[in-house]
Parts: sequence; structure tokens; C-alpha cells
Amino acid sequence: MTDRKARNACSTGLLFASAIALAACSGSAVSLKVNTAGVAKESVKARALGAPTQGSGDARCNANIPGREVSEYDTSGDDIPDVRKVFLQLGDPPNQRLVLICRESDVNSDGRKDVVRYYDDDGRSLREEADRNFDGKMDSITVYQNGEIVRTELDENYDGKIDTKIFFSQGKPQRAERDLKGRSTDTQWRPDRWEYYEGGRMVRMGTDVDGDARVDHWDRDAAWKKAQDADAASGAASGADPAASSPSAG
Repeated sequence: MTDRKARNACSTGLLFASAIALAACSGSAVSLKVNTAGVAKESVKARALGAPTQGSGDARCNANIPGREVSEYDTSGDDIPDVRKVFLQLGDPPNQRLVLICRESDVNSDGRKDVVRYYDDDGRSLREEADRNFDGKMDSITVYQNGEIVRTELDENYDGKIDTKIFFSQGKPQRAERDLKGRSTDTQWRPDRWEYYEGGRMVRMGTDVDGDARVDHWDRDAAWKKAQDADAASGAASGADPAASSPSAG
């Protein structure tokens, strides 16, 4: 019990980093095979932020459905499984293969799932939910398309509501929207700050002060803007028509 409490006292960042690294390792594994007759296919059901993390509750993580297998791993050395993986059996022997469709991780050894990731039937990431502050409620949702991250939704103040959305392109943040005043509802997203990124760097930010969904004030990265203007001027100069400054032939 003393060792368990000591582990719970580790920093949040270290715990999440360890979980990601250890989830792929082959710790003390226990595999349970289930009936393979008939492969069922379900889509991942979106769950609201603040949902309990004792188990994902999603059909994608249900290993009792025919055509699935489950493996549980102990990555912390306390003989209690903290990573659970559900696989889908595809194809017929001798070409049958297993595809990972759900992974659940208990990062801080409190018996609750802190990170749950869902995969499609090709093993590509669909969605990940995480409880970053270990309060038993999911506060981060990451959405993938074709295996690539496209959006992250966060509950930054841990009140059970999304207040930040970050949009990605080719794995890099392109735009962030934030609801600083908490005006959004379950049916309407009402951000009041917009942030734009270039090369992973925020270059401009617009703020809606009065809540009319329009930017009232812009802030820009002056150093970035200066560099952009210099590049534009250089490009314009190098693109000038050589004939304009050269003597006419003949």
C-alpha cells in the first residue's frame, strides 16, 4: 500500500509520459480469447467531457463481442493490470490477423482509466480521451482522421465543459479557438479568442471583448510580421522584369 501511494505522488507529466512509453511494452500480459464467430463493427460513440473514467463504456472496448481478443498488462510492477487492449480478428486462417481497436490506460494506478484511445478496423487512431488531472473526469478529447490528428478539445478549467479547441493540419496546430467567458452551451460553440499559427508559432490573436462573435482587438507577433514583410519585399525585388532594367537588343 505504501508503494502504491508513493507512485500516486509522482508528477502528472511524468506519469503520462511513462504511460505512453509503457503502453507499447510487453509487461506481465494476460490474454483472453473470446468467441470468433462473426465480426461485429461499431463506431466510436462520442462521450461528453466529465464522463466517469472507471471504464470507457464504449462498444469499441467491449471484448465480449464475438471476434475479439483482450490483453491486460501490468506496466508498473504492482501485479495489477494498468493497460488494457482490445483486438479485432480479421480474415480467415491462415491469413487471420489481429487489429488493435481500443487501448485503455490507468496512468496513476488508482484503478480508473485515465487515457482511452479508439482505433478503426485498420488500426488507425480515431479518438482519444484523457483525464489530465486525475479527478476521474475526462477533460481532453483528440480527434483523428485517417490516423492523423485534426482537432483537440480541452476543458482547461476542469468545470466539465469544453473551453478550447485546437485545429491541426499535417500534425501541426493551425488555429485555436477559446471560450474565455464561458458563453458556450452544449449546442452552440461561442469562442471569444482566435489564435493563428505558422510553423507551430502563434503569429496573431484576435479577441472578442463584447461577446458579439466579432474580433474587437488584434495582437500580432511583431518580429514575425517584420520578417514576413522583409521576405515579401525581397521576393518582389527578385521577381522584377529583367527587361525593364536592361538595354533593348539591336
